[in-house]
Amino acid sequence: QAELVEFGGGLVQPGGSLRLSCAASGTIFNRNDMSWHRQAPGKQRELVARITADGSANYADSVEGRFTISRDNAKDTVYLQMNSLKAEDTAVYYCKMEEPQSIQIGVLYYWGQGTQVTVSS
Repeated sequence: QAELVEFGGGLVQPGGSLRLSCAASGTIFNRNDMSWHRQAPGKQRELVARITADGSANYADSVEGRFTISRDNAKDTVYLQMNSLKAEDTAVYYCKMEEPQSIQIGVLYYWGQGTQVTVSS
């Protein structure tokens, strides 16, 4: 059974930076597409950034140019570097993994437990 564990959340001032990490286990990591999502109080969970198994990345418009998603397949870890943070970036951030299976099964999805990011002065 695959598992995801996130690290790196915390309190940061507006304009500051944080780096989130998500370590995977129990999976062949380099085959999987990975993504970061976030959920603010009273709002739906939204996609922040996604990186495919071959390293192609895309971002939500709200974070384009400020956030960078990357992966280290040797460490089975995906990262989210967040710069120029704003109050509206405050949310619980979740890591998601898409693990391809057989044609019959399709894709299995795994979520991390979430890590709180608070941007406030």
